[in-house]
Amino acid sequence: MAIQAKGQTWQYVGLLVVALAAWGIQRWKPEWLRGLRDQPAQVETGEPAVVGGYEKFEGCRWVEHRQNDGDSFRLKLPDGRVEQFRLYFADCPESAFKSYGGGRNNHERIHDQARDMGTTDQEVVEIGKEAKRRVAEALSGEGVTIFTEWDEPFGDRRFHAFVRTPDDKWLHQWLVEEGLARVHTKGAPLPDGTPEVSQKRKLEDLERSARR
Repeated sequence: MAIQAKGQTWQYVGLLVVALAAWGIQRWKPEWLRGLRDQPAQVETGEPAVVGGYEKFEGCRWVEHRQNDGDSFRLKLPDGRVEQFRLYFADCPESAFKSYGGGRNNHERIHDQARDMGTTDQEVVEIGKEAKRRVAEALSGEGVTIFTEWDEPFGDRRFHAFVRTPDDKWLHQWLVEEGLARVHTKGAPLPDGTPEVSQKRKLEDLERSARR
């Protein structure tokens, strides 16, 4: 009986070790797991390519909309769908002071953005306007590429995505480098395999340079 109990104990220990190892791989090596999921586009079925664990859509087009902003906007996919995407890492300032129902407004958020970017509330709104204008300009041509996992954190059909501009730049990185966004929102490993922590470190360096 004791031998059987001892055998069960080691079985449980083995299962625990396997579970911890799986958790560790998920936590510390996401780029390795993502690479295993890569696959080419399936022309016959219309399935997009998968790169670094993200669905890749090439040839997307900018869609004008009153809610478009520097870090959140609508794009038309090659299959005709129009979806709203939210950039990883980059948070552009609000482009206007707004009031909503129930006495709510975005003034506290604007003040928070101004503090992080080292400027005044009014000046940071002007930065938000500039970010909105320049993103619309940067994505207005052909050749916009997006990478998304269809992650919808707010339940409002705004999906996190990495965006590659027609001139082959990561949009979130360009915005931070130009001083048009702060490093503030959710991050993730890049489709090219760059780990999240490495990308965040680089963006924080760019952010400091932009503030100087």
